[in-house]
Amino acid sequence: MLCPMRLALGLAVLLGSAAPALPNPNVVIILTDDLGYGDVGAYNPESKIPTPNLDGLAAEGMRFTDAHTPDGVCTPTRYGLLTGRYAWRTWLKRGVLNGSSPPLIEPERLTLADMLRQQGYETGMVGKWHLGRRWHLLDESRDQIVANVDWSKPVINGPAQHGFTYSFGLAKPAWGFVENGKVLARPTLAFDLTHLPAYLMGGNNNKGTKSPGFEFERMLPRFTEEAVGFIARAAEQTQPWFLYFAPLAPHRPVVPNKDFTDQSAAGLYGDFVAEVDWSVGEVLAAIERSGQADNTLVVVTSDNGPEADAYRRILEYRHASMAKLRGLKRDLWEGGHRVPFLARWPGKIPAGSVQDEVLCLTDLMATVAAIVGFQLPSDAAEDSYDMSDALFGADSDSPVREATVHHGSRGWFGIRQGDWVLINHPTGDNNGGANREPEWFRQQRLAKVHDQDVELYNLKEDPAQTTNRAAEAPERVRSMQRLLESYKQDGRSVSR
Repeated sequence: MLCPMRLALGLAVLLGSAAPALPNPNVVIILTDDLGYGDVGAYNPESKIPTPNLDGLAAEGMRFTDAHTPDGVCTPTRYGLLTGRYAWRTWLKRGVLNGSSPPLIEPERLTLADMLRQQGYETGMVGKWHLGRRWHLLDESRDQIVANVDWSKPVINGPAQHGFTYSFGLAKPAWGFVENGKVLARPTLAFDLTHLPAYLMGGNNNKGTKSPGFEFERMLPRFTEEAVGFIARAAEQTQPWFLYFAPLAPHRPVVPNKDFTDQSAAGLYGDFVAEVDWSVGEVLAAIERSGQADNTLVVVTSDNGPEADAYRRILEYRHASMAKLRGLKRDLWEGGHRVPFLARWPGKIPAGSVQDEVLCLTDLMATVAAIVGFQLPSDAAEDSYDMSDALFGADSDSPVREATVHHGSRGWFGIRQGDWVLINHPTGDNNGGANREPEWFRQQRLAKVHDQDVELYNLKEDPAQTTNRAAEAPERVRSMQRLLESYKQDGRSVSR
């Protein structure tokens, strides 16, 4: 069944001038950081956090219930979203990049921004990059550390080299702002916040070097201001525009501004999520002011599941950031990679609709390509499926995806096929090797201990993944393992 947009485009081709060509839409992708499936009211009626803007987006557009990140952590998910390719196919086989890591996106790799620029788009990126970048060094024989970076010169490899005409983000490996590859204030101030609780700052944020005037609490408001500013400037031009907005929130440091104090019943984290919701609302308001809301596709999602302190929030506030799912960020269980995914395009995406199709964030590349009429080459977006039919509410007799590969922070794999998901490694007490699942949580969720080398769950019957079915379905296990290996060996999971 053809989606409405494709049908309209096809009629325009057949009828020539009798049917005016539809203009390509503006595209806004908001990638929140560590936002859990259960943090958003539209996904979890029991959430203790007010999310009126996200809930409103769900009411005005489509809520995907089975959307997944390609990885349980941030860097590989960002790579997958921007390239349509699983990051484990690169040299990054586990974990994430650090502040001084080399660029992960290959120079010749087509990105979502590259593709849209070729279609005449203005392209902007605001927020967290976390895909590696290279600065000019004072001493080429030394590593890219703060003291060895020549901050007077622009970045060598960053968003501008991967399709973005405008960018505003962080001057990693230091804390400071960088605009269009140039640092706004040279990082010179050392700081040490190791006395603060880990759940507030996180070990990778509590010490280092920052620019004068940089404050953690200003990150989200500043990123929001820059995103809103990009929309206002781009809307004055004649060409369509693409904004990739990736705020470092509600990721640690958990630093809600005072206006959001006690806005939730889930502590500081809940207040920070409320501020994230405000930020989304500011972007949506900017789109409305532009006068182009009716021709703007907006997607809001998350880069992985919630951080490990989500267990603490259950005990203290009775708020489950993973909702009824099992697992958190870094994990192979559903809570590590099943995320909120909201999409709105007035008049194209049915308002208030719910979509149960399995989607991976790698699919944004092929989906947007289909919408704007771009023919993806065979050496691009190797793991990206076109989800435009599902996005526009078309019915399908079979799943769009043959299968979806899951990947955890320690480099272990899982694969989803239909209602079944195989975790190709025993999670045991280490919960996929990442966050140790508390015994009280396991008992509360009625999860059964097992002695198998792998885990197999039927998500339709057992969405909370309480009962490992591997022992009773060995042929299904072997079949899914063979499919996983074929995806690894073939270098792609979709053909075009």
